[in-house]
Amino acid sequence: MSAETSNNNQSSLTPAQHSALHQWLQQTLPDYTGHFDLEKFAAGQSNPSFLLNTGTHKYVLRRKPAGELLASAHAVDREFRLISALQHTDVAVPTAVALCEDDNVIGSMFYLMSYEDGDILWDPSLPTTPVAQRYDYYRALVESLARLHRVDYHALGLDDFGRPGNYYERQLSRWSKQYQASATSELPQMDALIQWLQQHLPEDDGQCSIIHGDYRLDNVIFYRGEAKIRAVLDWELATLGHPMADLAYYCMALRLPRSGEMQGLHGEDLTALNIPDENAIISHYCDVRGIDKPAHWTFYLAFSFFRLAAILQGVYKRGLDGNASSDKALRMGRLVAPLAAQGLKTTLED
Repeated sequence: MSAETSNNNQSSLTPAQHSALHQWLQQTLPDYTGHFDLEKFAAGQSNPSFLLNTGTHKYVLRRKPAGELLASAHAVDREFRLISALQHTDVAVPTAVALCEDDNVIGSMFYLMSYEDGDILWDPSLPTTPVAQRYDYYRALVESLARLHRVDYHALGLDDFGRPGNYYERQLSRWSKQYQASATSELPQMDALIQWLQQHLPEDDGQCSIIHGDYRLDNVIFYRGEAKIRAVLDWELATLGHPMADLAYYCMALRLPRSGEMQGLHGEDLTALNIPDENAIISHYCDVRGIDKPAHWTFYLAFSFFRLAAILQGVYKRGLDGNASSDKALRMGRLVAPLAAQGLKTTLED
């Protein structure tokens, strides 16, 4: 995981926690030599992640945030269980190393996974990638997502990882409640978007797969200089659900503006950039999975804007409460209304 780390590393642990983590590492890692350095990754708004360096090996420590949290949020044990299972598939994930469920060690549950060195690309226009290779990167992203959705979760013992059926009905209810629980002001755009989604909820079509929940460019590590995925990261929102939720969320980057905190491709010349458009992405995904093009695409897109707005409202609220994992959290509040407005604009395509 090649990302910037912040300078306030050891200050994230009290002396007692540092000692407790040292003892846990001694009991857990056969290669542990008695010393570690811990540096927080600068990126990330949800579960804080740290580079843990023992001198002989590098790991990533991913923990729950401190403080009061929304119910069912930040379940790092679910992440650990899922990446442990996916290691036996053709989905590229870090190696799951160990889970610590004892809050007394560092103040909250955490797990260790392998550190995967490679390229994390933040700008969907891929400005540092040769133009001729950009299409290949997008194809790799789409194929990785399709492989995830083809995984037989029954064979992995993940039948209880979520509830099959009525995914959008349940998710709309869940995120509406989460949004309302973290709302800090009235947003008419968000209220109108929720109402439209409730009125246009499609009937359940029986599709169910493991879904990532936050599948986007910067949650993927590529091998250095190659359009080949080394690991998919950040599985906090993963569950069993409708695969179009991931595909529509991924396609949102084509509709987001290139301003402020957003890094989208709206208004860009995709042909000149050698980046596939939405229709090409959908077609390639469906070809890989061997399925027909999706019905209700407008609903899937509108829901994705709503869900991201609800997530960022929660990030903003944690920032106000002092529980966010990044100082960018307070800036996320400015994105909620524009996302809701874009979601409403999307509904006009129906």
